[in-house]
Amino acid sequence: MKWKGRQGSSNVEDRRGMSGKGIAGIGGGFGLILVLVVMLLGGNPSDLLGGLQNMGGSSAPYEETQQEKELSDFVSVVLADTEKVWGDVFRKEGKTYKNPTMVLYSGSVQSACGTAGSSVGPFYCPGDAKLYIDLSFYQELQDRFKAPGDFAMAYVIAHEVGHHVQTLLGTTDKLDSLRSKLSQKEYNQYQVRFELQADYLAGVWAHYAQGMDLLEEGDLEEALTAASAVGDDKIQMEAQGYVVPDSFTHGTSEQRKRWFYKGFESGNLQDGDTFSANAP
Repeated sequence: MKWKGRQGSSNVEDRRGMSGKGIAGIGGGFGLILVLVVMLLGGNPSDLLGGLQNMGGSSAPYEETQQEKELSDFVSVVLADTEKVWGDVFRKEGKTYKNPTMVLYSGSVQSACGTAGSSVGPFYCPGDAKLYIDLSFYQELQDRFKAPGDFAMAYVIAHEVGHHVQTLLGTTDKLDSLRSKLSQKEYNQYQVRFELQADYLAGVWAHYAQGMDLLEEGDLEEALTAASAVGDDKIQMEAQGYVVPDSFTHGTSEQRKRWFYKGFESGNLQDGDTFSANAP
């Protein structure tokens, strides 16, 4: 992907080297009580908050390697590209696109969706409209999933931004409303369609990236390899030697590749209704 020398996004929050817990890690209710006590005694609660947060991790600036610096620059440029693409797409639809924030973290992080460790991989939290990524996932994508290349990582970011698009369009709320009405097996089927739609939306972004002459030879194949590598069937087979389709939450390798490629070819929102498709 042609990214070097291009402008990155201003919507990147760097929390690397910080604790993912902060005051919540000392017991949310207990932490609140401590703040109230300090206020009653005439102290400055901000001093206490800073102290508690520093107990969970170092306040020293995170020292990134040259490789991490290049990768953080890269993901910032990809995020900026998604902002341009989705801003244009939403305008054509008579809608307003609100940019998400990308949070870079290391180890663990606190989001509106709770505390998460890097083992969960990149994720999007609709509660705060932020996507979270530990850049060490890039190495995991190459080593564990055998999906090397910068555009493989770009696909991952575009997929999470796809979840942000779903949130803005109201799809996320519709899915959440089904959670208490369906069995886990039934809900999983909707969850799969939800994730496949995010793959489709990642493909839509790639469609416009190609139109902006940002793709290089082999980029599309890198994205398709990554989409296939994170299929539920492939992951389950490698982990346990068999698959349990009723437990799928993201779709098979074939489905994920197919919907990404469909978005790449189509380039519009209308063809991405995975929920109405006879077979996802």
